[in-house]
Amino acid sequence: MKPRRRFLAGALALAAARVAAQEKPASKLYRIGMLESVPISAASINLGEFHRGMKELGHEEGRTYLVLYRSSEGRAERFAPLATELARQGVDVFLARGTPATIAARDTESGIPVVASAVADPLEAKLAASLEKPGGLVTGLTSQANELGAKRMELLKALAPGIKRLGALVNADNPASLAIWKAIEAAAPELKLSVEMLDVRQPEELEGRLDAAAKAGVDSLIIGVEALAQAMVNQVVDFTLRQRLPSAFASRSFVEAGGLLSYGVYYPNLYYRAASYVDRIQKGAKPGELPIERPLKFELVINRKTARALKITIPPDLFLRTDEIID
Repeated sequence: MKPRRRFLAGALALAAARVAAQEKPASKLYRIGMLESVPISAASINLGEFHRGMKELGHEEGRTYLVLYRSSEGRAERFAPLATELARQGVDVFLARGTPATIAARDTESGIPVVASAVADPLEAKLAASLEKPGGLVTGLTSQANELGAKRMELLKALAPGIKRLGALVNADNPASLAIWKAIEAAAPELKLSVEMLDVRQPEELEGRLDAAAKAGVDSLIIGVEALAQAMVNQVVDFTLRQRLPSAFASRSFVEAGGLLSYGVYYPNLYYRAASYVDRIQKGAKPGELPIERPLKFELVINRKTARALKITIPPDLFLRTDEIID
């Protein structure tokens, strides 16, 4: 009888354990609402670095957290409804790139914390009281893009010293884009350059505005971090190649597509670091008490094939400063 009693006791214990497991609620996935200007296929490297950062902090995609990715497709006005949709779906935190996306996430009036993966100037955009103590719902990383616009112009002039009249693609509705323009305008006289703002706010305006600038005598271009340009990489690069305009860009994706030169923040590193903000907020930290951090990695990339096509010789000193040459 004793073996039988032991068997029955074991069976009852196993049954009780199964019932307890069924009654125990499944652990809730932490939901991250991601706002970007480009399709997810164009954000694979950045997203991969974010996942790497999360993994190193003990998280696993699909088991402990879930990313709900939304793209504005280069239209800044879409961020507000996309952010509202994500808030209604009950995301726990926003991960937003760029000033318009970050503002849209903050303004949902949902109280959901916002981590900026890259925002040009959070103080100018009134997203934070200070970098050290933001004081609101927004924290994360600044790309400090204002000073980089002038630096791109300087590098382009060093690579193509013959340029005289430069067009800068700007979205005047975006305060970050305007701040970059002001820095470019201020630095141009020292480089003996005439600069012109090319104000483009909608994708359908882009080609016509660029065509008009080229016909008016603009002989070079600077393309910044504006969401519209990021969403239309191939179209922008194709235009610069057709018109044979030496151009400087904010990110390497343009150079990989055939653009001449890029200088700017190494964005994958910002996404990697953004994971630590999400992790700390998940564990109870208040975004307003987490300092906004500056970029640590920058990169200069030149497309040698494009330089040859434009009959541009890369100066030896610039060649040595380049992080990568693409052929």
